[in-house]
Amino acid sequence: MSENSLLDPSDIRVLRILQKDASQSIADIAKEAGMSQTPCWRRIKKLKETGVIKQTAALVDREAVGLGFLAYAFVKLTVPSRENMETFDRLIGVWPEVVTCERITGAVDYLIKVVATDIKSYDDFLRLKLLDNALVSDVQSRIVVSTIKETVALPLKEFVS
Repeated sequence: MSENSLLDPSDIRVLRILQKDASQSIADIAKEAGMSQTPCWRRIKKLKETGVIKQTAALVDREAVGLGFLAYAFVKLTVPSRENMETFDRLIGVWPEVVTCERITGAVDYLIKVVATDIKSYDDFLRLKLLDNALVSDVQSRIVVSTIKETVALPLKEFVS
């Protein structure tokens, strides 16, 4: 969808349902959204085609698969040039430990969310990947002791046109 187009109330209802559980059948989604199946299916198809729905995926409990360690790292590049940022962006893309990467403003250049099995594997990631790279001048880590809220659902609002 273009920047100027707005989601209508039916789009919002369908998206809220999908954000809770995208594995539901079209019949169940349509029923909960208060519409018939074919218009619901068309609406979901349109939301996918326009890029509003980027993908459908299973949310895996990281602790259930042995990734009980979570840290955020503030990363400062030696020289934050366009070329260095593009190179760092490509590196981040191939490191499976990094589950989120944000380019940010302020004293550092990036904020990355890293999952690992334990503190030793995080230390290996830091030393052998992140700090071993000449692009990186400094890393400050924050180890998560407890996750209070974790969601991928966006706070969708209905807009009045």
